[in-house]
Amino acid sequence: MAAPSKKQRFSFSHSGSQTSTNMPVAGQRDATGEEGRFVEGSILRITMKNFLTYDYSEVFPGPNLNMIVGANGTGKSSIVCAICLGLAGKTAILGRGDKVGLYVKRGCQKGFIEIELYKSGGNVVINREIHVENNQSLWMLNGRHCNQKTVEEEVKALRIQVSNLCQFLPQEKVGEFAKMSKIELLEATEKSVGPPEMYEYHCELKNFRNKERELENVVKEKASFLEKAKQRNERNKHDVNRYYEKKRHLDVIELLEKKKPWVEYETTRKELEGVKKERDEAKRQLSALKQAQTPMLRKIQEIDNQLKPTEAQIKAKTAAIKEASLKCKQKQDQLDRKNKEIDDIKQKLRLKQMEEEDHQKRINNTRRTIEDLKTELAKVGDQPDVTPRINAVNVELRHIQEERAKIEGEKADLRREKDNLAAECIMLERRLSDMNNLMNAKEEKLRGRHRDTHTALRWLRQNRQMFNGNIHEPMMLVINVREHQFAKYVENHIPFHDLRAFVFQRKDDMERFMTEVRDRMNLKVNSIAAPEESCSRRPPSRTIESMRRFGFYTYLRETFDAPDEVMSYLCHQYKVHDVPVGSDQTKAMIRTVIEEPYLKVLYTKDERYTVKRSFYSNKISTSNSAVHASQYLTITVDAEEKRQLEQQITTCHSKQRDIDERMKTLQKEAAALDRKDNELLAEKKRLSELKGKKRQLEQKISTKHILWTISDILMIVFLKVQTCVLYFLYLSKLTMEKVYLALETVGLTAEKTKLENDCREGASELKITDYYYYLKCFVSFLLMQAFSKLPDTLDEIDAMLNEERSRAECFTGLSESVVDEYNRREQEIKHLEKELEDKSNALNAYRQNISEAKERWLNPLKQLVEQINDKFSDFFRSMQCAGEVDLHSENEEEYDKYGIRIRVKFHSSTQLHELTAHHQSGGERSVSTMLYLMALQELNRCPFRVVDEINQGMDPVNERRVFDIVVRTACKETTSQYFFITPKLLQNLQYAEEMTILCVHNGPYMLPPNQWDEKAFIRRCLQRKARA
Repeated sequence: MAAPSKKQRFSFSHSGSQTSTNMPVAGQRDATGEEGRFVEGSILRITMKNFLTYDYSEVFPGPNLNMIVGANGTGKSSIVCAICLGLAGKTAILGRGDKVGLYVKRGCQKGFIEIELYKSGGNVVINREIHVENNQSLWMLNGRHCNQKTVEEEVKALRIQVSNLCQFLPQEKVGEFAKMSKIELLEATEKSVGPPEMYEYHCELKNFRNKERELENVVKEKASFLEKAKQRNERNKHDVNRYYEKKRHLDVIELLEKKKPWVEYETTRKELEGVKKERDEAKRQLSALKQAQTPMLRKIQEIDNQLKPTEAQIKAKTAAIKEASLKCKQKQDQLDRKNKEIDDIKQKLRLKQMEEEDHQKRINNTRRTIEDLKTELAKVGDQPDVTPRINAVNVELRHIQEERAKIEGEKADLRREKDNLAAECIMLERRLSDMNNLMNAKEEKLRGRHRDTHTALRWLRQNRQMFNGNIHEPMMLVINVREHQFAKYVENHIPFHDLRAFVFQRKDDMERFMTEVRDRMNLKVNSIAAPEESCSRRPPSRTIESMRRFGFYTYLRETFDAPDEVMSYLCHQYKVHDVPVGSDQTKAMIRTVIEEPYLKVLYTKDERYTVKRSFYSNKISTSNSAVHASQYLTITVDAEEKRQLEQQITTCHSKQRDIDERMKTLQKEAAALDRKDNELLAEKKRLSELKGKKRQLEQKISTKHILWTISDILMIVFLKVQTCVLYFLYLSKLTMEKVYLALETVGLTAEKTKLENDCREGASELKITDYYYYLKCFVSFLLMQAFSKLPDTLDEIDAMLNEERSRAECFTGLSESVVDEYNRREQEIKHLEKELEDKSNALNAYRQNISEAKERWLNPLKQLVEQINDKFSDFFRSMQCAGEVDLHSENEEEYDKYGIRIRVKFHSSTQLHELTAHHQSGGERSVSTMLYLMALQELNRCPFRVVDEINQGMDPVNERRVFDIVVRTACKETTSQYFFITPKLLQNLQYAEEMTILCVHNGPYMLPPNQWDEKAFIRRCLQRKARA
């Protein structure tokens, strides 16, 4: 394929590898004529060093369509990876290794990418140096060191979006474009071809809508709460009005009750004024009578003067008589007190005489008791001695105690053994429960990933009796990895469709199982029949000891355990017995390792290598891939250990039952000993009582004699104490008289203090009385005003009072709490109305903002979608198919639910169907994806687009049509740069002068870059064509 004649282009690459050399054939850019056709952000140059398949390569893309062609594995996608990683893209975008160090060429410690982007006023050069050791990168922007964020900002400023599938579609992500939801497709399209502010308006609109929804909910809740509060208050309003009506009646009653004594007082006061007038009249009459009696009074006065000396003498005699009477009374009181003391002493003497009589009676009783006890003692002394029998009973009791101690010791040993067994059972059951929990976790993972397999598993557990041979549950449940770090190797080596497969020992069992679950239950499950001859013990081709020099330390079979049939199948199908697992040393020696003829698949610490040897040239080709982290096999359960645990638990329970039986036997023996012990103790008690009865009688006689003697002594002491007590009583009496006098003095002092306090309180009360007098005058004035509206007679007041009381009694069942609640709720209603008004105003403001933002966003978006639809429909029409693009939304107000819907029709007999990951075939999805991207290409918003091997699933007819559309669209002067990567092309395709074709070659016989001559290559091709 010759390059266009009007453009002289060249590109070069260099490789130090002896097995491969990568040679992109491209043209160098004409600096004066062609650079002006690049748009801002287009790629001018890509330089790669020690990157994936390249030792060194430099690529110069053109401004329009760049077609990168080459066989599989030559390094086409490496250029795509360089574009992504060189422009600060994430490794997840590429769908390959998750660590950036994996993109460095094998055997090198660091790699290098440099990308030059077109920018008016000065191009942008981005350098990225990748280090394998720590997966870190060093960045440079225009020759200056910087961080990754600075590069991301510069790339964003140029409208480059490598994470947007509408702009950058790598090989591993082609299938994901059709899986994008309508919402994701709309956002990707906005970012790719929309104005810069369109996506920002969309995000702002979604935020406004979320806030509007929150405010609507708040307003709705506030309005509902306000309405309920108003309804409650409306229901209580009638009770409140009735309460106030009752209160008014009660106030009137209170005023009437206050005016009634006022009227009575006025009536009495008027009567008092009449009486006062009568009194004054009587005084005047008395004064006249006194004047008439004045001479007579004067004579009476003279007689009184004569009687005064006689009255004085009478008073003196009277005082002397009183004093003599007082002294006489005092003497009489002293005499009474002495008589009382004599009576008290006589009473005490009578009491003592009575006590003495009682004492003599007790002495006589004691003498009779002593005689009776002596008689009984004489009878007891004639009985035989019981000591030998008591000794014999004691011997039997000691024997019983020894037997009981022996039984108790045995019971204690059994209890300890039972406790130990119980603790062991609990520990074993906990371990078994942990294992069951792990198995449940593995089954939950299986159910989440493949529900049909989990359903079939439950059916198998319920119907296992239907089968004759061994049936093993899905491999992911029965495989137990010995150490967690090996799980990723096993899971990467065995495909998931086999990990979820059931393994059967007999083929007839497998056919019966598949008939039940697949045909009758309509479940999608996998099943496998184990080889008839077991391969689980098949030896490897080389011993692991001979492989240790390469860093291999085990074979894959040795990293996990599985039932014999499962292991036999894995050894037969996947050669797990012959797949070695190595370390970092293996990766360092990988060039030497792959030369070993017996190795086909091997694992290093983080990678899997597949080695193939050509049958013709005996050349070795290798492919490697990253070992992904394990998802299903990290949870390990040892089935043998689980079986042993269940057996141990059964044994423990059996031992516990034996111990319980032995304990019951010992309990019966102990009960029998207790009964015998009780009988012996009763007999011993009877004999001891019989033996001790004589001793007790002697002690009682001795005690009675002692008590008799003590009583005599106590009587003498009592008489002496009585004399002392009488003397102390007399002293106490005198002391009490002294105390009474002191108390009387204290009482008089307290009375004096009380009188002084009363005097001071009287002065204070006088001041308070003055205050109350003035307050009373003020209240009287107020009452006079209130009383003026009420009746003035008692009869009228009583009548009105009865009427108001009758009315007040009609209002029943009311309380002040109803009014308090009503007033409180009124305040809440006012507060809620204010809050509701504020929220409603805020909601209206948000709705106004939404309306304005919607107008700014939706109208340009509709125009943009219409433009895309016009191009997309034209492209499909040119292919004699139908397709359309529209803006889809179930609710115009739900801005986060807006999306772009693609509908296509490839056959005239069908209807338009939405593009999904399941409805259309792979080729139809590829055609639809490619044409949608070409429709976006016409709008020319992003600086470049990359599409990697999208034509792989197309049939020749659609591939030719799509290729023509790509060439026509991407080669227009108004479009941006376009990268189209493909491993093959059809014959007799139409090409355009604006295309740039980059041919990537790879092989052991490639010329060095400095020996490559493009013109000579074309000349030889033309000569061979002419000879043919």
